[in-house]
Amino acid sequence: MPDYGIRLERVAHIAVVTIDRAEKLNTFDERMWTELERVTAELASELPRAAVITGAGRAFSAGFDVNPENPQVAELAGALEKGERAPAEKLVRRVREAVDKLVFLAVPIIAALNGIAYGGGAELATRCDIRIADPDALISFSEVRLGLMPDWGGGVALTRPLGTAKAAELILTARKVTAVEALYMGLVNKISEPGSALEESIELAELIGKNGPRAVRTALEIIRKSPDLSLQESLDLETERAADLIAAGECIHGIAAFLQKKEPEFPES
Repeated sequence: MPDYGIRLERVAHIAVVTIDRAEKLNTFDERMWTELERVTAELASELPRAAVITGAGRAFSAGFDVNPENPQVAELAGALEKGERAPAEKLVRRVREAVDKLVFLAVPIIAALNGIAYGGGAELATRCDIRIADPDALISFSEVRLGLMPDWGGGVALTRPLGTAKAAELILTARKVTAVEALYMGLVNKISEPGSALEESIELAELIGKNGPRAVRTALEIIRKSPDLSLQESLDLETERAADLIAAGECIHGIAAFLQKKEPEFPES
């Protein structure tokens, strides 16, 4: 069945990915991981200038579908009864790799938090580059309530904007964070007007999309890599990539438009 639970729409240079399983709070079951990978591959084959990910209905995503009818849950239950570890590791790696493929696309990924983001949903949002939240959005790293822990990469990602102490508080308490508190602590970039998280995220994506696509991708590479590098390594990488960018010639279009007091029109690259 095509487009099961994940919808991809393109508007000009912008892509919108919607997690569309509203009746289950946009939780992920086995088939949705496959569909997410298919959509991600489609995006990778024809990169947009920016991508927005959001949820249908009142949820961004409540994470992993832990209901028994999810075949992945049934398989894990059987493995637990036998004391087997391998199926758990296989599932965790598969999920993490599917999320990695999406958030590692070489374009800005914006999370439009239209509602609740619990568990893996909170992790997915945290792994995006930018987050815009509806005033009613709630964020909870809720895994420990189920005797689990973050495994979509969000636990690690959470330490980047918040530091280890705040990340520990949110993950170990599993408490719900309002949009206002999330903005205050730097977990989200902006609170939208009510009901407008997606609209404002698309507007931001369009603003990014007006800029040089190669410049955006290169700057984003440095932003993403810098936390893992020393200051000197980051500076050296920035110098190297900046020289590559100038040599590629995209700046010719931008500078010419600036001198002519016109809006630049950058070719795809």
